Amino acid sequence: MKKKLVSLIDSPGFLSAMSSISAIVLGLLFGFLILLISNPGQAVQGLGIILQGGFSGGAKGIGQVLYLATPIIMTGLAVGFAFKTGLFNIGTPGQFIVGAYVAIYIGVKWTFLGGVQWIVALLGATVAGGLWALIPGILKAYLNVHEVIASIMMNYIGMYTVNMLIKRTVYNSLKNQSMNVAATAEIPRFGMDKVFVNVKGNLMDTSTVNGGFFIAIAAAVVIYILLNKTKFGYELKACGANRFASRYAGINEKRTIVLSMVISGMLAGLGGGLLYLSGANGRHISVIDVLAEEGFNGISVALLGLNNPIGIVFSALFIAYITLGGNYLQRLAFMPEVINIIIAVIIYFAALSLVVRQVIMYLRRRREQRAAVKAAASEGGAQE
Repeated sequence: MKKKLVSLIDSPGFLSAMSSISAIVLGLLFGFLILLISNPGQAVQGLGIILQGGFSGGAKGIGQVLYLATPIIMTGLAVGFAFKTGLFNIGTPGQFIVGAYVAIYIGVKWTFLGGVQWIVALLGATVAGGLWALIPGILKAYLNVHEVIASIMMNYIGMYTVNMLIKRTVYNSLKNQSMNVAATAEIPRFGMDKVFVNVKGNLMDTSTVNGGFFIAIAAAVVIYILLNKTKFGYELKACGANRFASRYAGINEKRTIVLSMVISGMLAGLGGGLLYLSGANGRHISVIDVLAEEGFNGISVALLGLNNPIGIVFSALFIAYITLGGNYLQRLAFMPEVINIIIAVIIYFAALSLVVRQVIMYLRRRREQRAAVKAAASEGGAQE
């Protein structure tokens, strides 16, 4: 039993989990200090609201957590997948919004598709995100242009292009945003509206959560299997570790880099489709010069989840959970920006926890090496 416990504690998975958990705890403690500074009289109550998260809103609140987590699971997977293959895809906001636009366009215009319209719209969003990531992928693979620079510029090109296309194709001029998608383009709720609902007398306050959450979970499982259980995933990670050694081993590193960026962009584009096909009560693209925050939130989610697809799902749920709790902070005398500060602090501690994890692993290797040397010396003395 003791050996199993020691083996569990020494396992990389346990260290990774503890790194993220320690970052969350330290971040919340620091956040409590922020609450004390901004409003000492309600700091404890404010921390309680944050910790309650979606539960503060009842069943609808839990549904909203799943709704908020859905797109950042996808952008987190996009960033984490690229990280695993040695690339830093900071172009997820552009890929996300381009995918969202294509989904909305198909959702508004292609009503002749009937019941499969939402499926085609999601496929269109996925393809659009992949194509938008293809450009920085090609520049990286064939011209060695750093993907961070290329993808950042594609973010702004994507934002302004989408704003222009919305005004020309699916524009609601009264609200300065995209039109409502057709009912056949809305992602089915699969009964989730019956579960995550608050009932007050004869009134039903339903969450906007839909089947997109299940699609995001399925995407995480597929990416996990792809990276860890397939030859293609091994080639992607090998190329990310050392593209020149991969070339020597017979791996086409240029093709691998391009495919890695395209798959990452497809995940981000699908995230845009999942968010904006929520119906008239869901989200619309506003024609403003602001990059999609869901794309940048994916970086935080991937970092907190240590780039592991399963970890990314849990970190996205946590970020969505405390974000919704932060929204409920407005019931007290707190500024809404407080929760963003707390999330940022948690991410900083997550980065620090990675350093701590590396130090622990280094010390463990040193201990194992000393034990091996000692064992060898003892064996040599016994033979004499």
